Amino acid sequence: MIVGYARVSTKDQRTDGQIPALKQAKCTRIYEEKQSARTTDRPELRKCLDALRKGDTLVVWRLDRLARSLRDLVEIVERLEKSGVAFRSLTENFDTRGASGRLIFHVFASLAEFERELIGERTKLGLAAARARGRIGGRKPKLNAQQKRQVKILWGSKDVYKKEIAEQFGVSVSTIDRIVRPPSLKG
Repeated sequence: MIVGYARVSTKDQRTDGQIPALKQAKCTRIYEEKQSARTTDRPELRKCLDALRKGDTLVVWRLDRLARSLRDLVEIVERLEKSGVAFRSLTENFDTRGASGRLIFHVFASLAEFERELIGERTKLGLAAARARGRIGGRKPKLNAQQKRQVKILWGSKDVYKKEIAEQFGVSVSTIDRIVRPPSLKG
């Protein structure tokens, strides 16, 4: 079975340009979505991918109609490949049913993996440079050392609830919990 997927980013846009092309590609079922690709929640895409079976072909008008990024595209096409589903993009003339289409896909996959590794390396270098300058990662503490001592004193008095202490210092109850938790329970 040949299945089509059409997507536009906003409610004002229409899939009129995509549907005729997908019908001409002999799609027997077309899933339409009006959803930004930036969101991970694309219910029609999920339905489409779940409905595909071994031997089917997924057709899109353009690659950017299917995926948010190269990484997203690679993940979706790998999922299709593992399920025995072919993939075609009409505009880019990309088709994994043939050897050249699979080669191009694997080049894309390699580029995406290379990009992920470069991002990881740059992140590690940046963190190391920040540590060398005396900076540590993470969020700055909401309370300073003196305020933490005051919290412990208030909690030790047993006259106030954690919620009251949290409100007084403008933090959450879980922040107060972390401060007053016995050292044996910290981990």
